[in-house]
Amino acid sequence: MPTPIDSGSGNEKRVFKTFPLTTPHPGYAQFIQWAASRNKHVAFLSSSGIHTDPYSETDAILATGIREQICVPETSAAFEVLKEFTTLQQDWIFGFLSYDLKNQLEDLTSSHADGVEMPLMHFFVPQHLFIFRNNRVEIGMVGTDDQEPDHETLFSEVLSYSPPSPRHKGVTVQHNVKRDEYINTVKKIKEHIQKGDIYEANYCIEFYAEDAVIDPVETFLNLNRNNPAPFSCFYRYEDKYLLSSSPERFLAKRDNMLISQPIKGTIRRGSNAKEDQALKQQLANDPKERSENVMIVDLVRNDLSKTAMDGSVAVRELCGIYSYTYVHQMISTITSSLREDIHFIDAIKECFPMGSMTGAPKIRAMQIIEECESTRRGLYSGAVGYITPWHDFDFNVI
Repeated sequence: MPTPIDSGSGNEKRVFKTFPLTTPHPGYAQFIQWAASRNKHVAFLSSSGIHTDPYSETDAILATGIREQICVPETSAAFEVLKEFTTLQQDWIFGFLSYDLKNQLEDLTSSHADGVEMPLMHFFVPQHLFIFRNNRVEIGMVGTDDQEPDHETLFSEVLSYSPPSPRHKGVTVQHNVKRDEYINTVKKIKEHIQKGDIYEANYCIEFYAEDAVIDPVETFLNLNRNNPAPFSCFYRYEDKYLLSSSPERFLAKRDNMLISQPIKGTIRRGSNAKEDQALKQQLANDPKERSENVMIVDLVRNDLSKTAMDGSVAVRELCGIYSYTYVHQMISTITSSLREDIHFIDAIKECFPMGSMTGAPKIRAMQIIEECESTRRGLYSGAVGYITPWHDFDFNVI
């Protein structure tokens, strides 16, 4: 069905046409390579062939090219800008939220160095949209009442694209937190827990490489082949790239239902079926992992309650065990019904950032994280996703 677009001309619409894909389980490599070679703005979100998510609506989705966009600096009220943008653009919208948006939501600051310098927030309406479902691709292009878009030519262009040979040189990954500093920081966080300041905290250090030369698309494809994840993401923003192998959903909306699925609790896969089952059972019964998961479930319940209809917040699954290529993970699912008087962007705002990446209570944990970490997280711990013309959305955890 055509999707109306409020672009000022009054007669533009996004028209979809479906094409079969010849391979039984496409890796989408041809589409991503074509998109990244043609455009400075690309968003690709994929389930990586993992079909355990009952709330998934696509196998993968690719957006490329810019019709309209917002790039929000720290001096602007980012969520208000996004709210206005989604009101004006009645079309598919893709973008990301950086972790440091927290400073606009609470009395928090960030003074550490940021080596990547992605924007605080970026969202765009794509020129071309590719939705992959069941070995088919639905291509969405913008046309007018007078001129239908040429889907066939675009599809042929993608299939005929021949990428250049990937460029790589040796990459040396390093970090700037010494072992003794790391251990002392962990002890400091444990003291906060013992004092009752927090129940848990997610402490991170940055790994980086300088003067790296890689092929971003090929690196992402290798990452996704080696570690397929249900919320993986490739994002190009001008000369910067995000390559993410994410297992976790931050927040989704289906009609008026919000869905959040925090992960706390991980264990390796076994070398055989018997050991694998024993490790799953070990994770399911681990009191430390379960208590961490339950604490974040309570945090998410509280976040959702701020925008929920009375009595609608529900834990659909508590501490479910899900198996991936290298690990088993403990995932809980919490849902709520969004109140009619609440803007859907405010639902995202009230839940951001994901509690599994901060700790609990969220605000105090973020304060302690800022004291203990030595670099800004930037996009890490943020979210990438899309918003539909009917204001459903789906965002991962980076």
